[in-house]
Amino acid sequence: MNSYQCIIVGSGIAAYQFAKNLNENNRVLIITKSKKEMSNSYRAQGGIAAAMGNDDTPELHYEDTIQAGCSFHNEEEVMGLVQNGPEMIRLLQGEGVLFDRNDDGKMSLGMEGAHSRKRIVHCGGDTTGKYVMDYLQTTIGTNVDIVENQFVYELMICPTTKKCVGIKSKDTNGRNHQYFANKVVLAAGGIGGLYAFTSNESSIAGDGLALAYRAGAEITDIEFIQFHPTLLYVEGQAKGLISEAVRGEGATLIGSNGEPLMAKKHQLSDLAPRHIVAKEIYEQRFVGNEVFLDISMIQGFDRKFPTISKLCEENGIMLKNGRLPVAPGCHFLMGGILVNSVGETSVKGLYAVGENAVTGVHGANRLASNSLLEGLYYGEKIAKYMNDVKEIPSQHNYVENENGLRKQLILPTKKEIQEKMMRYAGIIRTQSKLVELSEWISQYEEIDDCLNLYEVEEIQLLFMLQVAKLITVSSLTREESRGAHHRADFPVPSEQWREIHLVHSQKGIEKRKLYEHDQVKVNA
Repeated sequence: MNSYQCIIVGSGIAAYQFAKNLNENNRVLIITKSKKEMSNSYRAQGGIAAAMGNDDTPELHYEDTIQAGCSFHNEEEVMGLVQNGPEMIRLLQGEGVLFDRNDDGKMSLGMEGAHSRKRIVHCGGDTTGKYVMDYLQTTIGTNVDIVENQFVYELMICPTTKKCVGIKSKDTNGRNHQYFANKVVLAAGGIGGLYAFTSNESSIAGDGLALAYRAGAEITDIEFIQFHPTLLYVEGQAKGLISEAVRGEGATLIGSNGEPLMAKKHQLSDLAPRHIVAKEIYEQRFVGNEVFLDISMIQGFDRKFPTISKLCEENGIMLKNGRLPVAPGCHFLMGGILVNSVGETSVKGLYAVGENAVTGVHGANRLASNSLLEGLYYGEKIAKYMNDVKEIPSQHNYVENENGLRKQLILPTKKEIQEKMMRYAGIIRTQSKLVELSEWISQYEEIDDCLNLYEVEEIQLLFMLQVAKLITVSSLTREESRGAHHRADFPVPSEQWREIHLVHSQKGIEKRKLYEHDQVKVNA
């Protein structure tokens, strides 16, 4: 049977938390383009931010989140996120998730950039994502089917009701499949695969955004892309993430001569907000200077950071030298599919959760370790909302489109897209570079009709080009620098852009105020 109450596209923390919290009388499908472990959540080194310390409060966590994201948030949603953080950690702990503890038996709390308190909980040092995902995968009930290695290439929209009624996918043999559902939830992650340097799982390339946009949903804030400052950099390539928790343990960024990089650049030095640190490293590397992370002061590094230690060993970097070569790379998308507080998009029957959704909790730059918390919080919140809504199973009259003729496509390679995006729409942007990128993208034909006859590799490139175009248009339109969007030709924030969000739809691009500010009064 290919009919479900709910279909979830993606297999990260938001997807599994959502499935875990749905009523078991729902028949649910989780479908993913590769293996279910191939998600950013599973490989997440950083922990989960929550105000667990005696000197901490959700209000302080709120203030740090707002400051890191340049006050560009839905403030009510931020408060909901941080207030629920401690309880979500206690719940996971009570259900058997083993968070790291200090020698005195108390929960170990780490420090990361732009946090004013130690509030990052970890599992297994730098393997938090794996621990939490392994736990969530064991909680999934027998009502949940999991389909791996199928690429979702279209959302099926009923022509009369305009409601999303299911998905189309292709398996590794190129066979087409259809699955129907009352509700479809996109939890397909971010856009790291669009860039040459990224911390993301290689398969994460903006599929959720492309699917939603093609189906008529609204996309917003897509110019705000966080570049993580410290990816291991070996022989011109980024080899993997070096968690911000390493700097939280005392590591410092230095140049080839050993001079500190950030000491005079920001009051928080090496723990400044990510966009500030990433920009500084990028500028150093752009003029030919090497940048290293000095870890010589961290005792027992291999015990505290086993994943990073293994990564270094595999790439010939000796920990005993105390220096790890680093470069910034694409890490997290603050923008994505515009949703309300319970994950509803502008298309009936279509929801989004996790990194590919925009609830307003991250603003213009995500605070470190708020991402896993977001997946846990909204995965549960949206599921509980659906459980409470008594809905009669919808009838649909979806009719398969005519296959039509398969066009002969001329497309760039994935590597070409990644290199162009890194060079022209990366950490530092200018009008001239973005115009050049826009002209390059525009030479390739868009396919608006049925994709049944195209191969997975072709559709993936079409999706990447579509998302790259949206990023480029937004980056050109926002003539200011704010958070993770830096325009060298407009280097400061502009008051006229302070509350303006750029919303894309098939009708075009619109400037819109999405949130009322000063909604939440804080007494920390």
